[in-house]
Parts: sequence; structure tokens; C-alpha cells
Amino acid sequence: PVAVCCTYCPRLTQSQVKFLADQHSRGHLSGSDQALVHLLFPLLFLDLVGQMENISPGQIIDEPIHPVNIPRKEKDFQGMLEYKKEDEPKLVKNLILDLKPRGVAVNLIPGLPAYILFMCIRHADYLNDDQKVRSLLTSTINGIKKILKKRGDDFETVSFWLSNTCRFLHCLKQYSGEEGFMKHNTTRQNEHCLTNFDLAEYRQVLSDLAIQIYQQLVRVLENILQPMIVSGMLEHETIQGVSGVKPTGLRKRTSSIADEGTYTLDSIIRQLNTFHSIMCQHGMDPELIKQVVKQMFYIIGAVTLNNLLLRKDMCSWSKGMQIRYNVSQLEEWLRDKNLMTSGAKETLEPLIQAAQLLQVKKKTEEDAGAICSMCHALTTAQIVKVLNLYTPVNEFEERVSVSFIRTIQLRMRDRKDSPQLLMDAKHIFPVTFPFSPSSLALETIQIPASLGLGFITRV
Repeated sequence: PVAVCCTYCPRLTQSQVKFLADQHSRGHLSGSDQALVHLLFPLLFLDLVGQMENISPGQIIDEPIHPVNIPRKEKDFQGMLEYKKEDEPKLVKNLILDLKPRGVAVNLIPGLPAYILFMCIRHADYLNDDQKVRSLLTSTINGIKKILKKRGDDFETVSFWLSNTCRFLHCLKQYSGEEGFMKHNTTRQNEHCLTNFDLAEYRQVLSDLAIQIYQQLVRVLENILQPMIVSGMLEHETIQGVSGVKPTGLRKRTSSIADEGTYTLDSIIRQLNTFHSIMCQHGMDPELIKQVVKQMFYIIGAVTLNNLLLRKDMCSWSKGMQIRYNVSQLEEWLRDKNLMTSGAKETLEPLIQAAQLLQVKKKTEEDAGAICSMCHALTTAQIVKVLNLYTPVNEFEERVSVSFIRTIQLRMRDRKDSPQLLMDAKHIFPVTFPFSPSSLALETIQIPASLGLGFITRV
């Protein structure tokens, strides 16, 4: 057969090759011919290549050559990032000071700056370069403080760096090599633990920084919510018609100031949605989001109750119904966001009880007993104040008698509660940062060109 191939190949043209191939595919060749074709085709191809070398350029058909994807063998990265010491200021500038949270939050993995910083720390630890580790940690902390001082009134910026500071803190714990923090790691993740330095002291510094950022976040959201609360929770008529009749003696006042373009309950709920969406985009730990939401609801409840205690026109049966409806909408929001276990609902309890107090009977000894049992979240001073301010909706309803109020005071004299009338709306609950390990494999993290960190090398 080899001799036959050598004999026939030089004499076959391209057309003849195509004919043979066509006949072979149609099954028109005999068994012996097919066997011959199987032997010929490899050599026919080589022969055609040889013929093509003798064709003049003018005879070549101008056909585009399609590029072939050549698979690149993936390097086995160790989850570290290398940078030159002189590039540290550029790293902090590009990754912290000049970073725009909105673009990062939408397009990149949550907590990416924290992961990048930790992977840089890992490489410095790998080199056993204590000066580089200490310098980067100090520059990182100072950089975060600087950007929060510059843009500290922007919820998005503060939320972003609270989330990243916590993730950086979790990384320092997860890869510390301490047994308690390693139990959720994969084998590969445990190989990425720090080997030369114990950074427990820096973890405490980062924890303190996270507390400061959290408190700043609370102040920012309070400043945003504050103008909405009184109008949205008390003044705006969410149930049309209920507050249409003003309490006796107050009918010259307008029933609602919503017509003047003020905030409504929907305004508050939209703002809550915005806060929640931003925190989720930033990859904030779910347990931390719960604490932020609890704080928001406390502010809403405290500001609403304080204004109720200071305004006679708000202490009526119909206003109690409006408040209870508004609270039910806030509770519905918590359910929709799976935040009923956050403790937020409980912070509204004083307001809920004040609204109930506006609606219950206030005449007999039995009524007094029921009120004392029901209003456990209100102080005696607050209960008495609401009863004194209570204004009948119409001429058929009586004011709360002095003797009834005195009965309440006698029943509650043994209760050891605060004499303070108003709630402390500025109170901030202590925050905690429960350890939250990440399942993300460090060796898979890639740095987008948009961050401007081309001087960093994956190792």
C-alpha cells in the first residue's frame, strides 16, 4: 500500500481528492477502494500541501484565517498579592482614598478591598517582613479614617467601609491560625493561614475602628430619617377619613400638613429600602444589618413617641389608630426583609403601647388595672402625660378624669422606673461583630483593571 500511495499521490489533483472524499462519504466505493482511501488520505493531504507551496501568490484565494483559542495553563496561585514597598501609598490611594463605593458595590465581589488588603498582608507575612506588615496595617487604618472624615456624611461611603473593615477583621481572624477560627475553613484555606506574625493586637484596633464607623453610620441615617418621622408617622393621614374630625377645641388646625409636600409613611419605607439595599450590596454581615435596622426602628419609635408626648393635638382615639396602622406597615417591612428576629419590632413597643392607651377605655377601676398591665414598656410619667393630654374626638366623649389618673398613679407607685418623660432618641445600642468566615477562595480572586492596581502581582 505504501508503494501505491507513493505512486498515486503526485498525480492526484485537488479536484480528484474532493471527488474521492465525496464518493467515500456517499458509500459509493467498494470495500477495497475504501481501504485504499483510508490509507491514501493522510498522504493525499501532505501531497496537497506540497502542491500549494508551488502555487504563485496570485493563485491563492484570499480567505480570512480564523484565530484559534489556545488554552492557557492556569498558574497555581497561593492567594497572595505582592507589591513593592514604595508602592504602598499608591495602593492606599487607589484602593481606599479614591475608590468610588457605588461602582465597586455593583460590579465587583462584596468586600473586595478587604480581601485585597489581606492578601497583601499575607505576602508580607510570607516574606517575614514585619515592617511591611506593620506599615500596611497602619496606612490602611489611617486611610479609612481619612476617607470617613472627608465623606462621613454619605451613607453609602460609611456603609461601604463599615462592611470592608469588618470583612478585613474577619479575614485576620479566619486566617490567624487559631483553632477556634479555623474550624469552618477548607483544607486549602487553612494552608493560607498567617505563618510568622500574630496580629491579635491589630484585630482589636480594627474592631475599635469598626465601632466608630458603626456609630458614624447611625448618626448619618438618623440625620436622614429625622425630618421624615414626625410627618410620616404622626401628621400624615395614612387611613383616609379617620383623622378628618379633629379633637374638640382643636378644629381650627389643619388635619394634615401632607398637602404642603411633606413626608409620608411611604417616604420612610422607601428610605428604609434604600438603606437596606445599600448594605446588602456592600456585603455587610446579616447580623450587622440586623443591628443597624434595630437602631433605625428605635430612632423612629423614640422620635414619634416624644412628639406624641409633647403635642395635645396628637393624643386622640383616631390618632392612636393611625399610629397602630403605621407601626403595622413597619412590621410588614421587617417580615418582607426577614428581619423579624432583629429586635427592631421590640423597640417600637413603647410607641405601640402609647397608641393602645389612646384607644382603650379610661373610666373604671378595671380599666386602670388593664392599663397598668398593658403599658409595661411605658414609664409612669409617660402614661400620666398621655392621659392628661388625651382629647375627646367629639362632644359625646369625656376627658380622662383626674380621679382616674390618680388611680393609675397609685397602682404604679411601686414600679421602679425612670421619672424621665422623653425617650433618649440619641441612644445607640452597643454593637457586636460576630465572627463571619468567608467561603471565598483567596487564590481565585482577580483584581479588575478598573481599580488601577496594575503594580500588584498575584502570587
